[in-house]
Amino acid sequence: MSATDTVAVHEHESARRDFLYLTTGATAAFGTAAALWPFVDSMNPAKDVLALSTTEADLAPLDVGERATFVWRGQPVFVAHRTPEEIAAAQGDDQADLIDPEPDRARVQRPEWLVVVGVCTHLGCIPIGQKATDSRGKWHGWLCACHGSQYDASGRVRRGPAPRNLAVPRYAFLGDGRIRIG
Repeated sequence: MSATDTVAVHEHESARRDFLYLTTGATAAFGTAAALWPFVDSMNPAKDVLALSTTEADLAPLDVGERATFVWRGQPVFVAHRTPEEIAAAQGDDQADLIDPEPDRARVQRPEWLVVVGVCTHLGCIPIGQKATDSRGKWHGWLCACHGSQYDASGRVRRGPAPRNLAVPRYAFLGDGRIRIG
């Protein structure tokens, strides 16, 4: 066997070895991914959880000035049909010294409707203020009776230990009388 033949055989064996390494690596990667997929897929939410990911709320029964509570993902959602006075006060306080500054227009899709998650951002209490007879604090919004946090008619924290405004969930109007939360 000549030197040229030896080099050709060596190059052929080298190319063959590279091919075997690549196919073995690809097969191992595919096999690992196929073995791990059931574990990754098990982390997706179950169908019963996905069913609770949205809820529809009928706003038609709410007169101006009334509030209602709906449940979404196991949490209360406060919906307020705000009066012109509440809207004006909320918009007028946009420049006030707020703990968590956010303008009213960034918190509502339609000025007359406010939709917020009814959980205090301090320790997760449920603020009062949904009933007409409830104390609503100095800013006529919601009051966390446990620790004294007060929220205005836009759901912004105005006083107390709460560090953030009441959260605004993702929602969409389905018509004049319904919204989908989530």
